[in-house]
Formats: sequence, structure tokens, C-alpha cells
Amino acid sequence: MTAIEFLPEAREEFLAAALFYDMNSPKLGQELAAEVERILAMVIEHREIGLATAQSCRRVILRRFPFSVFYQIRGDVTYVVALAHQHRNPGYWRARVTP
Repeated sequence: MTAIEFLPEAREEFLAAALFYDMNSPKLGQELAAEVERILAMVIEHREIGLATAQSCRRVILRRFPFSVFYQIRGDVTYVVALAHQHRNPGYWRARVTP
């Protein structure tokens, strides 16, 4: 089984997004977390499920929220590079990718 690890910046994005949604509607942050967990469970089962990007990452779009999970496979570890909003500052996360 593969391990999933968040880069520190990606973890911050995830926590900030969940907090934002909780402040706007109770339990909505938990629903975002559940959606991210669903995506990561799929990635564990099928590591290459996400659409390949030019930055040696893969991207999976969340169903209910306007975010994408960008991840990079390195050996037995899958690194979550970003939880990126789909309509804000595209490509900001590229500097985090290991070649």
C-alpha cells in the first residue's frame, strides 16, 4: 500500500479551506474533508487515476467543491502538493513540485 503525505503548504490550504467552509455553514468543512478523503482513497487504490500535468503531477477535481488535488508520485509515497482552488491563481503550486 502506498503512503499519502501532505506537503506543509498543501496541509495549510486544506485546513484553511475547511475552516472557511465551516465559518459559512456548519459541517460544510467536514464535508470538504470527507470529499478530500474520498479522493485520496481513490489515489491509494489507483495511483495514476489523476490527469497527468506538465509538472510531473497528477490532478483530481473534487466533485462538490471548486478545488483540485494535485499530487506527485515518488517511489512508494504519494505527496499531496496542493489543494488548489480552480478559479484562483492557477499554477501557483508549481514551485512545490520535485522534478
